[in-house]
Amino acid sequence: MNLSTDHLAISAASPIDLQLHTIYSDGQWTPAQLLDHLLNAGFALAAITDHDRVDTVAEIQQLALEKHFPVLVAAEMTTVWHKDMTDVLCYGFDPTRGALGALAQDVLFRQQDNTREVYTNLLRQGYILPPDDQPQAPHSLGVAAILDKPSAQQPHELVALLTRDETENNRPPAGELLMQAGFAWATSPIAAVVEAAHHDGGVCLIAHPGRADFTMYTVDLLDQLRRELPIDGLEVYYPAHTSDQTAFYLQYAQKYDLLTSSGSDSHSADKKPIKYRAELSRRLLERLNIQFM
Repeated sequence: MNLSTDHLAISAASPIDLQLHTIYSDGQWTPAQLLDHLLNAGFALAAITDHDRVDTVAEIQQLALEKHFPVLVAAEMTTVWHKDMTDVLCYGFDPTRGALGALAQDVLFRQQDNTREVYTNLLRQGYILPPDDQPQAPHSLGVAAILDKPSAQQPHELVALLTRDETENNRPPAGELLMQAGFAWATSPIAAVVEAAHHDGGVCLIAHPGRADFTMYTVDLLDQLRRELPIDGLEVYYPAHTSDQTAFYLQYAQKYDLLTSSGSDSHSADKKPIKYRAELSRRLLERLNIQFM
């Protein structure tokens, strides 16, 4: 597979963004729209990190080549570590080797199974949901159409299915109903993701380690993680991190020789990509064969 980053050289000040999402997971950008925005805004490099999507890498690389914009091979994998959710950013893997792709495919199958279970349980509880053989209301899909969506989109579509008329029917919040109906995120064990990414020639970094709605990594948790797993680095630069968190994660990464990354987590034009200086992620980029001028 030809890569859009082959023979790429950038400067320390080059603007980059290493965590972006499209409609291939739970984003609203199409890949073409996102690349056009990055080109027009003057970015030098980006990574499209759609959740649990390895199967779209070749298509995105081809699009990047056509648009003459370099995009790293990447994916954000949904994982669990000691029963807590932890997103893992994987960069530079070879999707043809198959290990990471197999995990991503398994996540899709299990999320589809859960979507079917939730839909069936809601029907059993007496909720009237749109049948699949009739046109749906705007922004509301039947279960067959939901099952065709990426795994990261399916929970959002289930919520949309319920929120159409929850007020007039005096229903509880849609999220509460889904949990009562057995909703669960499909995830992979973090150890399996790290092993698969390394098998496929990639590296793994903990995404947004300071976010409160995921595992918030303290010194003790980071130490434990490193004892248990050969993790490669941390996403130090992230919009939700405070300045103190950024300084802490940077210091920790430098102390233990970990790679660092920087990403906006943009999912749409409402939250645009951020121009991070390439030097903030220099060692990661050099590991991925990006040259610095």
